[in-house]
Amino acid sequence: MAPNSAFAKLAELGKKLEALEHAQSMLSVDEAVMMPSGGGEKRADAMSMLAGMYHEMATAPEVGDWLAAAAEEPLDDMQQAAIREQARVYTNMTCLSADFVRRQVSARVRSEQLWRELRAKDDWAGFLPAFEGIVAIAREEAGLRSAALGLEPYDAMMEQYDPGNRAADIAPVFARLKTFLKDFIPAVVDRQAAERAKRPVKPLNAPFPIDKQKALGLAVMEAIGFDFEHGRLDVSHHPFCGGVPTDVRMTTRYTTGDFLSSLMGIIHETGHGLYEQGLPKEWSNFAIGRARGMSIHESQSLFMEKQIGRSAEFWEWAMPLVGQHLGPAAIAGWDIEDMLTHVHEVRTGLIRVDADEATYPLHVILRFEIEKGLIDGSIAPKDVPGEWNARMSEYLGLTTLDNYKDGPMQDVHWPSGAFGYFPSYTLGAMIAAQLWASLEKDHPSARDDVRAGRFVEINNWRRDKIWSQASRYSTPELLVKATGEKLNAQYFEDHLKRRYLA
Repeated sequence: MAPNSAFAKLAELGKKLEALEHAQSMLSVDEAVMMPSGGGEKRADAMSMLAGMYHEMATAPEVGDWLAAAAEEPLDDMQQAAIREQARVYTNMTCLSADFVRRQVSARVRSEQLWRELRAKDDWAGFLPAFEGIVAIAREEAGLRSAALGLEPYDAMMEQYDPGNRAADIAPVFARLKTFLKDFIPAVVDRQAAERAKRPVKPLNAPFPIDKQKALGLAVMEAIGFDFEHGRLDVSHHPFCGGVPTDVRMTTRYTTGDFLSSLMGIIHETGHGLYEQGLPKEWSNFAIGRARGMSIHESQSLFMEKQIGRSAEFWEWAMPLVGQHLGPAAIAGWDIEDMLTHVHEVRTGLIRVDADEATYPLHVILRFEIEKGLIDGSIAPKDVPGEWNARMSEYLGLTTLDNYKDGPMQDVHWPSGAFGYFPSYTLGAMIAAQLWASLEKDHPSARDDVRAGRFVEINNWRRDKIWSQASRYSTPELLVKATGEKLNAQYFEDHLKRRYLA
């Protein structure tokens, strides 16, 4: 490619943007892990400045000219795909005016600050005016994005998180899953209650020293393929996976009374980290080289945590490892069934983040239905508590009547203006189950591999099907290419039935 071609100019711009992203990511990780409290004000200034520089460079008018010109240049298939994805990103970044973004940021900051103050007081009435404002500006954003992208308003919001996903495709899949879970969950709860009447749940043999928990976590990370030359594990208040593909930063949190919480979190975040480390390095300066949206990213973490980390096969391998690192007393008198009663517990509850893999989707479907109504105008902000309680009662048999902090005020997403994000969580779980089923067809000994602590072939399959493809395809296209069919709820249902009712 000629050095003065439009494609070459975009490639050079991409390197500069990648460098800024690297700096932003590392400052963000340091803020969560290492920064002293007094560093916050100047850190915010630095990150704001870098974000402004990034946006100014990425949305400059000449970038649009280069994209148009590059589309006419003699490019190979991958280069053409790179330009299409870059153009999609550019349109999404430029369809909101600077004035709108300023109003939006102001509304989001005010709303989120009020939410943090008023949730603890269970004060929905006090929060409602700010929430009405945030919904109004979200609907305005949806309209602007809809006009620029040629999509329905809610689809235009989902496009920011999962390119290619459409509510018309997701709604019937969620409706089927909802119907299945409403009968499935009571059956599992009853079965587990009967089993525990015969075989009570054993309490964990605490305490578990933190240094030993860390050693266990690192050993599991290494076994499942994390590259420590390009990443590390630290501690933060909220576990996350951040950094950049060449320097992935993962965190967890420890408690001496429970090693499972930290270990499951590490396995989950390692799923994210493996995806980042597996992205194509030669395309890192183009949008096409990035991870493909939130539901695919979540599918990779849930693949590791739910499909593998909570499986009986995994614990056949991991139980001796637990004893090796935490000491024989940690598992004295325990067998695999004792461990599975902890990692397979199903119980209904009001709080999404505490939910198990069987009840979690109903929490997400409830939010998907309400936020879609908020964006299309069929649900008014003042009516959200009633809509929430009706669905919570129908789907999980629980009530949030006059309990706002455990109902519509429990999540930060809406107060911070994130509409269209919630579907990603359950789509990720469904995609993970579909990927596992496809993997087993191609690699029938996958469960034996897990049982033996062999993860190379499993990772190679995911690298070929998902990681190396990065953002070359939309979310639905990528799933079809990886598994041979579009999203199918049957795989997630089969996974749950096999694990909980077989």
